[in-house]
Amino acid sequence: MSIRKFLFNRITANVFAGIVLIFALVLGTRVMLDKVTRHNHEITVPDLTNMSLDEAAKVVSANRMKLEVIDSVYVRRMGKGLIYRQNPQAGSKVKEGRRILLTINAVNAKKVMMPNLIGYSMRQAKAEILSKGLQIGRLEYVSDIATNNVLKQLHDGAEIAPGTMIESESRIDLVLGLNNDDCVTYAPVVTGMKFRNAVEAIHDNSLNVKDIVFDETVTDYSDSLNAVVYRLDPDYGETPLLMGMDISLYLTTDISKVPVPEEEEETEENTEIR
Repeated sequence: MSIRKFLFNRITANVFAGIVLIFALVLGTRVMLDKVTRHNHEITVPDLTNMSLDEAAKVVSANRMKLEVIDSVYVRRMGKGLIYRQNPQAGSKVKEGRRILLTINAVNAKKVMMPNLIGYSMRQAKAEILSKGLQIGRLEYVSDIATNNVLKQLHDGAEIAPGTMIESESRIDLVLGLNNDDCVTYAPVVTGMKFRNAVEAIHDNSLNVKDIVFDETVTDYSDSLNAVVYRLDPDYGETPLLMGMDISLYLTTDISKVPVPEEEEETEENTEIR
């Protein structure tokens, strides 16, 4: 065998061996990475909302996930200490060991200072109440020279003094003046509105919300937040109502139940005729 042929075969063998070694290293590295990162071993994040931290810990322990509380809110209608929000959301795909960031409903409500609303107009009082994180309760009317002038502020049926510390989202009832020459109002058009917007519109018209009736499409708290008004009683129209009267709201998630305003119906009919 010539020296040239020997060297050529030796170089070829070394190149081939190098290629095999590199391939083996790449394959080995890929296998190790897959093992470490659990490639193709994704886990579906469970829905932890409305659970206690202990309940959530038991649910995620089998998948070796971690829980971390990063924030808190206060929702009066929700159980204290329960999970309000999570990130990643339920149904997301994650690796084992992923941290689930939680926002829980605070055990103790945030306290705010009761403002002085006496002498305010109803609209001014409403703006002040909402800015403090409180809610408007019932509007009670008594004979007075000035309509919608705040005479008293009440909480749980008793007068509440300005400066009193009170839980956020507490309902504040207002006693308002009513002049006999300015004592009627009208039910607003609230069909198609969500609950909070409808209530604000009714209060703006010096009326109260008596009953809230959900139909069969509303099955949980989430549905109630998305439901819209499809009927109210008394209905909106030209019939005058005495300020302070009660309005009942009927809500649904079925948009087809919401009536189309008469003006829109007439426009559609005219379009069809043309």
